[in-house]
Amino acid sequence: MAWAVSLTAALVLSQAPVESAPGGWTALSLEQRAALLALEAPAPLAERLLHVSERFLGTPYLASPLGEGTGVDPDPTFRLDAVDCLTFVEQSMALSLARNDAEVEPLLERIRYASTPVYEDRNHLMEAQWLPNNVRKGFVVDVTRRYGGEDTVRVQKVLTPLTWKSKSSQSLTLPPERQPRGTFALNMLPLDRILAHARQVPSGTILLVLRDDLPLKATRITHLGFIVQKGRRTWLRHAARNRYGRVVDEDLESFLARNAKYDKWKVTGVSLFEVHSPDDAQTRTVLHSP
Repeated sequence: MAWAVSLTAALVLSQAPVESAPGGWTALSLEQRAALLALEAPAPLAERLLHVSERFLGTPYLASPLGEGTGVDPDPTFRLDAVDCLTFVEQSMALSLARNDAEVEPLLERIRYASTPVYEDRNHLMEAQWLPNNVRKGFVVDVTRRYGGEDTVRVQKVLTPLTWKSKSSQSLTLPPERQPRGTFALNMLPLDRILAHARQVPSGTILLVLRDDLPLKATRITHLGFIVQKGRRTWLRHAARNRYGRVVDEDLESFLARNAKYDKWKVTGVSLFEVHSPDDAQTRTVLHSP
């Protein structure tokens, strides 16, 4: 791979390509990571996303590995040795969008929080917080209808006072004034129509898994990862909790077949979002537009 050869030459740190070193991101020193990001900066964003996310392959799964470093969630604000499905995507985005190493953590903060890096202001819920806030900031754009065409349907997540009385919702420990309420709409490609369009979806596109809208659940989006096109098949690069316990590339068809078997909380489809640089004002759109 030309990218690996160029990186090795630029770093002048060893005779072996950096991407072949065991441990993924954790195998790099701070200086190596900075040099890698600087070398990647001129490449198209889609390529950077592939390279950055690939380095997470094999990284152990850990539920909710990031926090504020203090307070309600004292977990570290940034770490590369363990991820869950959301922090894998968030950190891949920050590392890919950064023009240098110093920008990574500020970018991650902007992605993870509405405005202030405190627990109550974190984007806890995908439909009500993470997606609308990051669309508004220019980090992501809804492309479900672009690739799903007429198979795309409009769905919603409804949050009511009853939602916040459930055990799972209360586990977020959000004060009443910070508990989102309302109807949050988004586009969805139904489960049985995804494979008909999968090959048209570019690598690096975020795929979000939607389930039935249950009144006591604060979200219906339960998983996410990146689409990766390899050979003649489409893959999902994601941090898989139960089946693998690490970040993997899983054949999308197999992933969907497994999800179709869930009975207690049925998977209904997926939404697709494209990652953009927030500096490009033309990429910004409104989540609730038709």
